[in-house]
Amino acid sequence: MADQARKDRFVAALTELGGSAGNGRLREALGWDDAAYNAVKDDLVAEGVVTPGRGRGGSVSLAGAADAKAEAPAPVAARAKPARPKPVRGQSARGQSARGHGNGGNLGFEADLFKAADKLRGNMEPSDYKHVALGLIFLKHISDSFEAKRDKLLADYPAGAEDPDEYAAENIFWVPKEARWSHLQAKAKQPSIGKMIDEAMIAIEKRNDSLKGVLPKDYARPALNAVMLGELIDLISGIALGQEKGEARDVLGRVYEYFLGQFAGSEGKRGGEFYTPRSVVRVMVEMIEPYKGRVYDPCCGSGGMFVQSEKFALEHEGRIGDIAIYGQESNYTTWRLAKMNLAVRGIDADIKWNSEGSFHKDELRDLKADYVLANPPFNISDWGGDRLRDDVRWTYGVPPASNANFAWVQHIVHHLSPSGVAGVVLANGSMSSTQNSEGAIRQALIEGVNGAPGVVDCMIALPGQLFYSTQIPVCLWFLARDKSNGIARNATLRDRRGEILFIDARKLGHMVDRTRKEFSDGDIDKITRAYHAWRGEGDAGAYEDVPGFCKSATLEEIKAHGYVLTPGRYVGAADVESDDMPFAERFVSLQVRLEEQFEASNLLAAAIREKLAGIR
Repeated sequence: MADQARKDRFVAALTELGGSAGNGRLREALGWDDAAYNAVKDDLVAEGVVTPGRGRGGSVSLAGAADAKAEAPAPVAARAKPARPKPVRGQSARGQSARGHGNGGNLGFEADLFKAADKLRGNMEPSDYKHVALGLIFLKHISDSFEAKRDKLLADYPAGAEDPDEYAAENIFWVPKEARWSHLQAKAKQPSIGKMIDEAMIAIEKRNDSLKGVLPKDYARPALNAVMLGELIDLISGIALGQEKGEARDVLGRVYEYFLGQFAGSEGKRGGEFYTPRSVVRVMVEMIEPYKGRVYDPCCGSGGMFVQSEKFALEHEGRIGDIAIYGQESNYTTWRLAKMNLAVRGIDADIKWNSEGSFHKDELRDLKADYVLANPPFNISDWGGDRLRDDVRWTYGVPPASNANFAWVQHIVHHLSPSGVAGVVLANGSMSSTQNSEGAIRQALIEGVNGAPGVVDCMIALPGQLFYSTQIPVCLWFLARDKSNGIARNATLRDRRGEILFIDARKLGHMVDRTRKEFSDGDIDKITRAYHAWRGEGDAGAYEDVPGFCKSATLEEIKAHGYVLTPGRYVGAADVESDDMPFAERFVSLQVRLEEQFEASNLLAAAIREKLAGIR
């Protein structure tokens, strides 16, 4: 076993190198031979102080501290995680007022950028074009990250500039020379640019195992106009031009996220299959607060739940690596989008794909997650439930073969750790349906059955028009495996057994275009603050029922409503504030306004008749 002085020296050297480094570079910096280096490294890995990285020669990082670049080293036994300012409730971590919205991932220029990119699309279907545009954004991102790291190595450690492990240590993909963006940009006007892009994608997959089978490689097909490709390359080349490395990475990640949302909108119902609107995801993430631990999504789409979870961890005293990401997706094309989306953000994740899906081939059978976030397909009738009648997951009752809603709920509960929490999007019918045993399953989820605890913690009714895939309202279920207390970040929660919180958010949100709504920061804060206060989180303040918005109901009240979980049944009507104006005065005021509106209507009707007369 290595002595403490050597361990401290190892940690100090690794910190000086930015918190992560290839084994070759760190060994050289320490001046140790292989045996001495490996002995200390193995001890520190076993103690959880450092974590091994990927790559042929390997790399190491300070555990949970990949972004702590300038920390002064402390002795291993005494090293504490540095505190970060906690965002005040009601204010986003980026300092935005709760009254703003910014939920489209806007930087101010993405809308114009998307319009320009969409104009180049011509007659190509959005479902095809999204892979063309997103693939190129991804390629620019990994190339920029590689070039920035390479420049730094050439300045600080020239011998490491050609060592793939130096890049892998910071979760940066190795990009061969012929695949780098600068090379492709210089060749953008050539008729063979599509073939060059395909060759670049193949070369990148060959050098990076985690990207094999992920990248689009059909840019040379005849249907793609080479002039359009060249113009698209020029357009994307301007993204994050002149930005520092860290800022450029964030900009490209947010552009990728914005484009995903816009393509989902263009595809309508099909878009909803791979994308959950960002403001809805933010509600779910900020409700369950995935600060540290395992995060799972059994139908992960393009990975938006994971992106927001990682953001939450980083913005609330956490670090990249504090949460471990696990997911499964049955649509191969969507799985590829998720892999690229997470890679653009620098998020390491274990995302499985198979065509059978989570019900019939659960790739993560033994996983017990601390947090589950999911937006499963609504009311699926052909999910193959008749082949799973005796499945171990159906603790609360066998779900009907004609509807997968409660199969999803129980699959999620099955994968929760003993103190795990979950947020799930479901169709409104899940709150009240009594068909084919669904009422009995819902009752069991509320009260518990055969020793399994009641797990329903909070129900939220959402307004319509939030989703691309449906205009009808949907709801959010929040589940807690242990309602007796539990932990939220560093706070012990109160015992909530025998109670469920109901929130009616149908009146919240604002229209962002003719067909779709979003929640503002203020809306999200109002919803999440009520839940956090109700759970007993000290910094959220004291909880109070608000007529028309939220109500903490007992199991007796819920039983009296036949175990229906529709929030509107419990929250009642909002209090109407009186302005103390006498009725007679109010009546006169309203009559005057009505007469003015009649007069305006008559003038408008006369103008229309005059225009029509001129047509004859």
